[in-house]
Order: sequence, then C-alpha cells, then structure tokens
Amino acid sequence: MSLLDRVKSSIEQGWYKSAWHNIWLLPLHWLFWVVVLVRQVVYALFPPKAVNAPVIVVGNVSVGGTGKTPLITWLVERAHAQRLTVGIVSRGYGGKSDKYPLWVGQDTPISQCGDEPWLLHNRLGCPVVVDPVRRRAVEALTGKVDIILSDDGLQHYSMPRVAEIVVVDAKRGLGNGWLLPVGPLREPAARLQNVDCVIRNGEDFVLEPQGLKNAKTLSEMEPSALQGQKVHAVAGIGNPGRFFQTLRDMGMEPIEHAFGDHHPFVADDLKFEDEHPIVMTEKDWVKCRDLVEDNAWFVPVDPVFNKATRRKLDKLLTTWGEKRNG
Repeated sequence: MSLLDRVKSSIEQGWYKSAWHNIWLLPLHWLFWVVVLVRQVVYALFPPKAVNAPVIVVGNVSVGGTGKTPLITWLVERAHAQRLTVGIVSRGYGGKSDKYPLWVGQDTPISQCGDEPWLLHNRLGCPVVVDPVRRRAVEALTGKVDIILSDDGLQHYSMPRVAEIVVVDAKRGLGNGWLLPVGPLREPAARLQNVDCVIRNGEDFVLEPQGLKNAKTLSEMEPSALQGQKVHAVAGIGNPGRFFQTLRDMGMEPIEHAFGDHHPFVADDLKFEDEHPIVMTEKDWVKCRDLVEDNAWFVPVDPVFNKATRRKLDKLLTTWGEKRNG
C-alpha cells in the first residue's frame, strides 16, 4: 500500500472516530462548508427550471455505501407492480464515455457506464441513462417514463426533483458528524430535516441474501451451500465490513479482501494461493465476471422492509404516479 493510500485509509477510519483524529484537516473542512453553503443559497435563490417528469432522488448525506442500489431495485419493482414505467438516471461513477447522455444496454462496456448503472439495467431491464450532468439524463427520459429515479444526486441541485429519499447506515450512522474531509458528510446533518424520507439500513430495512449465483454460469445454490467453509470474500464497495458480516451470518468463514469503492478489478486481484471459493458482491461481479473461474460466486441481496417503511415508500410511488397519469 502506497503512502497516499495509507493516508487516505487513515482519514476514512477517522470519520468513525472522534473528530480529533482528523483535526489537522480542519482548514479544508471550513472551505468545504463554505462551498456547500454557497451552493445551497444559490440554488435556493435561483432554483432549476422544472422538467415535465417527477424525479425522486435516492441518495445520502455521507460518503460510502448505505444500500441505495438495493433500495432503487425494490422501488423499480414496486413501481412496475403498480403499472408505472420507470427510468433511472446516474452519474455513472467509475465510467467515462465520449458521448452523453449514455443509454445503458447489455453490451455497454462497464468502463463507459460504471458498475451500478449496468447492474441496475441488467437486473431490472428498465431504461438507465448515464450523464455527469444529471439534468441532461432526466431530459432524455422525459416523456418516455412515468417516474424517474436518480441513483444518488442528492447534492446535484441543478437537477429538479419532487421528492428525496435518504438512506443511512444504521450501524455507522453519520460517523463523527463533521463535513468532509474531517468527517464523512457531504452536507450538514440538518439536511435530513428537509427530505421526504430517511430510511435506515439495519432498522427500517435489512438486506437479505437471495442465495448464491455462480459468477460464470449464473447457476444458483442455496444460501447455506458454503456453510462452514472458508471463502475468499472480495468486496470493492463503500462498506466492505457489512458484506463480510453477511457472509458470516450465512455460516461462511470469510478471508477478507477489501478494496476501494468502485475498484477497477484486474485478474491478479482474484488470484489466491489455495482452492477456497471466491464470494463477492453482485456489484463487484459486474466487473469481475470475465476475470474469474468456476469457483467464484456472488450474493444477490434484496431489501426487506418493516411495515411502516413499506407503506411510506408505496405512498410516495402512488402519489407521484397518480399525478403523472392525471
């Protein structure tokens, strides 16, 4: 690990300790706070021009994985059950295309669209449009779907929206409560008071494994199939620890291999000196499916909500679906 990587890791670990751990970054914290405040004031005074489509943002106020992608998957499936058509817009983090807006298809390279947009399109089959300027992606979908979901983009104020859902990791919370880079927050915690729903992963819903799928053949095994076995647990997500704990809960003995969020995997990352199976997240499988052998598996997960949260999300979809359809 390089010196830069060690410093970055130390800073990120400090987000979930006392703020004194990163106090040396205080000047950058105040600069970031000023930038956040100015942006909020500017867009409050000069709000973006409305578009003829209801946009619901699914985002967070902190850096790192909170469970947005499984939530978006569930929302799309629930909307389809209500006979609503849905499109998804995304920045396409980790991807770079020569042309935007980029409509994601089965043959779209991950290097162009990013891992999460490809995963969402592959699993749901609904339109997914990638553009660093999310408003352009929204305009590309306008008139083609009933509801647009934005994968992240809570702080992308140039994109109009009718509702905001914020996902928070119940275990890690908001860390030390400070803005970047002293803490993990993109905006002050008070921002949560102005959103439509705050949903806590681990309290309002849990992520339930849906068995194991072979990374090469997509054949399925029961969740208990690797119970009691050592496995190489590979995770390039915002909170690898949560995935490793999921594997323990499934009865496996994970040998942990944590990578940075959206890590661009290469074959050497997945070569180990034994024959233990490799188990990864579905998001990592998207990038690793051409790099692995038959002993590699991934774990699809679905959110399971408590009744109150389920009703709240259903009401949100129904409300904007009815408004869209008159």
